Amino acid sequence: MSAVAERELIQRGEQLRQAGIVVRTYNLWKTYIMGDQEINAVSGVDIEIKRGEYVAIMGPSGSGKSTLMNLIGCLDTATSGQYYINGNLVSEMSDDSLARIRNKEVGFVFQTFNLLPRATSLHNVELPLIYAGISAEQRLEKARGALKAVDLEKRMHHKPNELSGGQRQRVAIARALVNNPSILLADEPTGALDTATGNEIMALFERLYQQGSTIILVTHEHDIAMHAHRIIHIRDGKIERDEQIK
Repeated sequence: MSAVAERELIQRGEQLRQAGIVVRTYNLWKTYIMGDQEINAVSGVDIEIKRGEYVAIMGPSGSGKSTLMNLIGCLDTATSGQYYINGNLVSEMSDDSLARIRNKEVGFVFQTFNLLPRATSLHNVELPLIYAGISAEQRLEKARGALKAVDLEKRMHHKPNELSGGQRQRVAIARALVNNPSILLADEPTGALDTATGNEIMALFERLYQQGSTIILVTHEHDIAMHAHRIIHIRDGKIERDEQIK
């Protein structure tokens, strides 16, 4: 890449940041080679998500939504196209740089919680801060604050097996929030929960959105997607439609 082209890309990232655009993809592709076949899991996707939005990415199994989530979350890299998160051109980054950006800019909430079974809620929430090199004193303060934000300050010394499914997911959400990331990326966050507990978690997401969090929810369930304020429908690796619903 020429120095001029590189400068233009950096300038574009700064313009996106100033405009409050936290996620921006340009003609994003992810292609897998299966034998002698090319499978386009994501096909030329252009997405723009502004800071403070609450967006659901919805599609049936095999639609490409999980691949797109992995690209947005910096868990995978695109075959071609450009992706900016908070003004950073991550599609051109090395694996090490990508890991740093992922830890700083993205808070993940998974269906299966992904908590350390022998660690307390407090220590589970501290983990991203340890990777970020934050001092022990600051880690404790931030982790306690994150647990308080999800109404779990009274359970901070409990281990996952001492918590209900809903409480475990709240710990996972606190862990996702603790670094004050640019986006909260939730993959089927109610999939392992009963309906009533799932509704409580979705009410928590709405509260976090009202407090200013940028939330991207990945789901195949229409009822869950309807909690968001905008739905991007994915089919065959492409955006089928993008609708504002609230």
